[in-house]
Amino acid sequence: MYLARKRIKGTIHYIIRESYKDHDFILSRDLFYLGTEPDRYIVYPGGNTFYIDEIVEDRLKHLGLKPAGDELENIFWPFIKPDIKRAQQHFRQRGSEKKTIFSQKSLNKDFHLFDRRRVHFLRYGQMDQGKIGLVSPRLFKILHHKSRDEIEQYFMESEQILRPHEIKTYIFVIFDLQKHFNQSYAKTMPQALDQTLVDEYFIKEICRLNKEEDFWTGAKYTSLNEYLIRYLVMFYDNEYGRSTYLEDIYQEWMDSRRDFRFSVKKTSVSMDEASTIFGISETRLRQMTKKELTNLYRQKAQEIHPDKGGDHDAFIRLSNAYQDIKGKKSKVNS
Repeated sequence: MYLARKRIKGTIHYIIRESYKDHDFILSRDLFYLGTEPDRYIVYPGGNTFYIDEIVEDRLKHLGLKPAGDELENIFWPFIKPDIKRAQQHFRQRGSEKKTIFSQKSLNKDFHLFDRRRVHFLRYGQMDQGKIGLVSPRLFKILHHKSRDEIEQYFMESEQILRPHEIKTYIFVIFDLQKHFNQSYAKTMPQALDQTLVDEYFIKEICRLNKEEDFWTGAKYTSLNEYLIRYLVMFYDNEYGRSTYLEDIYQEWMDSRRDFRFSVKKTSVSMDEASTIFGISETRLRQMTKKELTNLYRQKAQEIHPDKGGDHDAFIRLSNAYQDIKGKKSKVNS
């Protein structure tokens, strides 16, 4: 049994669900609807004790189920009063999980690659997952014998540890968008890629996963599954991080050449010079928003980047011009 969360019209509703085996599939079913306030089923008789209202256990018994050990308490634990939690913390017994031996050969059969990517990133925070096949299968045991719904509920909870500037990178990694790009920095700097292409590949990958029946244990969806919709929201509502495209790509270039180890003195760039560097009129350059300027910079940087055979001096001039004009626009808007 596990606690499931479902957002309905902006409000989170809670349900006790169960994963169960049905022939070759592990499915899930609702057992008890807890509403929006599960704590109403927690009874505090006095002192530092609590128990779960008998109505919950009676309903489960009616379904032929008997919670094992502290199973019900574990489900309601997030809603226990903080002072009772502190008092009970050292006395809780979650029960020992049945030990299961996994082999490297069973990885593909037992755990979907998309799930493994998610676990791997949440555990290690690494973008490059080229060696994920060498990771101990024990890392993924949390997914064993769980329905697709229970697995998704697990990730909904686990992804809360992500900081805002990690979220978009996380989505980029778990959908393996880097495989669509040949650039050397695709595994380290997704913000340096053509974002229009990144968006296109993201949509393709999310639609492909939505149609994968093996992933959804045989279910078919004509519209995007709600568990994948959340990734759409997470992807488009967040940015890659606090480090800028310029800082990342410029630093990578400097670090890869010994003769550019020392910092380059930044010089001020006039609007007239910048318009020549960007290849547009001075009037148009002044009218551009910061977002439009950034998009133009990315386009030009892709064209003249040294790793693509471009001139490094031209790249530095472009970068300095971008920083200068962006700074001026920020002062005007502030």
